[in-house]
Amino acid sequence: MVRRAALAAALMLATPAVAGAPQAVTQAPVGDRVTAALSARLFPLLDAVGADPAATARLTAQPQIAAMLAGRAARRTACTADLACLVQALVWTPEESATLAAALPAGLSHADDGAAAQALRETGGINTILRDYGLAQVPRYPQIDGAGPIDPLELRARVQAADWLARTPRARSAQAIDPSVDFALALLDGSDRTDAIGFDPLTGGRNAAATARARRLDWTRWHYTALILTGVGPETPDMPLSPYGKYHIRLAAERFARGDIATIIVTGGRAHPRATRFTEAEQMRQALIDRYGIPADAILIEPYARHTTTNLRNAARLLAAVGAPFDREALIVCNPGQSEMITSAAFAQRNQSELGYMPGRIGARLSPTEVEFRPSPSSLRIDPRDPLDP
Repeated sequence: MVRRAALAAALMLATPAVAGAPQAVTQAPVGDRVTAALSARLFPLLDAVGADPAATARLTAQPQIAAMLAGRAARRTACTADLACLVQALVWTPEESATLAAALPAGLSHADDGAAAQALRETGGINTILRDYGLAQVPRYPQIDGAGPIDPLELRARVQAADWLARTPRARSAQAIDPSVDFALALLDGSDRTDAIGFDPLTGGRNAAATARARRLDWTRWHYTALILTGVGPETPDMPLSPYGKYHIRLAAERFARGDIATIIVTGGRAHPRATRFTEAEQMRQALIDRYGIPADAILIEPYARHTTTNLRNAARLLAAVGAPFDREALIVCNPGQSEMITSAAFAQRNQSELGYMPGRIGARLSPTEVEFRPSPSSLRIDPRDPLDP
């Protein structure tokens, strides 16, 4: 971690926060495909409002919103050359988040709990990115979250670039509402942590054939919609698949061979060790094909999850994407220790704490390695408070 004194010194170098910033241009702002995709993925509500000038105008014309945004602007202006102050000034206070949430039309979001709840998640996500990637605070999971240990001058460069980018017009952005969205996106991009869009669209690429097959299935013919194979990432650098992972794929191959499961979902992202070049779901998929002869179109990869909670949440999302019904059971397959943990009260509490809901109903534990699971529509909520897997 960057020490507090070194961080403060690095972020308070004499160069003004706006020195050398690009000058205003007269032509229409250009689009940035990477930033646009990341914005849509992390902040779908704010992104949609920002992309619609009329919606932006209606929002910012509301007196309470105008006053709140003016206060935020004054807070940023007061920071002058202090970059650490600027990052802190961009953080949304609980009162500001509540004001924004209350002003948004109720039907604007597709989230099952409405636009206000989604707005609070999105401002919370901005705050997480600002603190973890701009102020080098300790993230929730320090071993895999955040930027990791970096030189104070490199941190300053990332923050300064984020400030300049947030001031540079971008087509169809939320900048007219508040610069914190683009500042946060630039911090992630500058840290090379655009993980959240690494495999989009998820129903394409390696999932194209399996998606096409799944959308043709008569789900009533199968006892289980999917075999959900959870990940256990390696801790050794350059190890593609952990010893537990190899055990998991044997379990999956044996269970799938019974013929009563429609498809396999292998779930696990690029998490262990930090910023590994290997994506666990890809490695499990390839091993199932190469070692056990499982047809490629019977395997869907879920390549984003970094925790057991999100293994299940993201598997539910993938089932929805391929048209699987949520009123039928899937089957979780994993090692006995993880299986026991999934059925524990502690795991239920962890889901409530980290996600705010259960990603589905945990059903019967049929064996030491098999647990039934019925997905919940709540899993479709986008939550950028985990910006690498929202």
